[in-house]
Amino acid sequence: MTIDDSVFFKTWFTDYVKSFYSPNKEDQKNISLKEKHTFDVCKNMIEISGELGLSDKDLMLSEVIALFHDIGRFPQYAKYKTFRDRKSINHGFLGAQTLIEKNILQNLPDKEQELIIKAVRFHNAFSIPKVEGEDTIFFIKLIKDADKLDIWRVFLEYYDAPEEERASAVGLGLQEITGYSEEILSCILRGQMVSLSLLKSLNDFKLMQLSWVYDLHYKPSFRLLSERAYIDKIICHLPDDEGIQKASAVLKEYIRERLRN
Repeated sequence: MTIDDSVFFKTWFTDYVKSFYSPNKEDQKNISLKEKHTFDVCKNMIEISGELGLSDKDLMLSEVIALFHDIGRFPQYAKYKTFRDRKSINHGFLGAQTLIEKNILQNLPDKEQELIIKAVRFHNAFSIPKVEGEDTIFFIKLIKDADKLDIWRVFLEYYDAPEEERASAVGLGLQEITGYSEEILSCILRGQMVSLSLLKSLNDFKLMQLSWVYDLHYKPSFRLLSERAYIDKIICHLPDDEGIQKASAVLKEYIRERLRN
C-alpha cells in the first residue's frame, strides 16, 4: 500500500458516505454518528498502532482497516433504518461484501486485499476464527480494540443525552429498569465476555459493555481505556450496589494487571 492508495481510499470513503446523506434530520443524525465514529476509530487505530511500533506500511494498512471497518453501516441503515444487526443484517458481513462489490481495493496486492476484507468481516465477531493467519488475527485484534474504545464513547454520549436528542438507530429496544441480571454480573466476576443473547434490560447492556474489557488485546488500548475512565463513567449509569461495586473492582484490577504486563 502506498500513500496515494491511502489518500484515494479516504476520498472514496468521504464521497461514499455523502451518498447516504439525507434531508431527513433523524436519518442524517444517524449517518453523521457513524461517520464521526469511523474517523474517531481511525484516530484510535493510529495511536495504538504507533505505540506498538508498526512499520509505515502497516500503519497505513491499519488506518485503512479502521476507515472501512463500518462501511456496512451505511447501506444497513439505508435499507433497515437500524444499526441492530439482529434486526437487520450483520454489518461486518455487509461491509466485506460492499468492499468486494465496489472493488475498491483492486489496486492493492491480493494479500492486503484479503487482510482488509477479513478484518472488516470479523471486527464485530464475538470471537476471532482460529483458522485465520497470524497477520490477519493481529489486525482483527487491532480494529476490535480501536472500535471498542470509541463505541464506549458513543454510548456514554447516548446515555447522557436527553431522549429527544439521542440517535434513534443506536437504541437497542431494551427496557430501562432499575435492576440487572445476576447471570451477567457473574460473567464479569468470572472474567468472561457477556453474550448479547443474555440481555434483558438496558442495564444488562451496560454490564455487557463493561465485559468488553476482557476482549481488549494490546497495552496501548488499556492505557487509553484507563485515561478516558470509561469504566467509571459506565458504572455511574448503573445501580450503586454491592454487586456493581464488586464488578468495578474486578475490572479495574484486571486493567491494572494488563498495564503492568
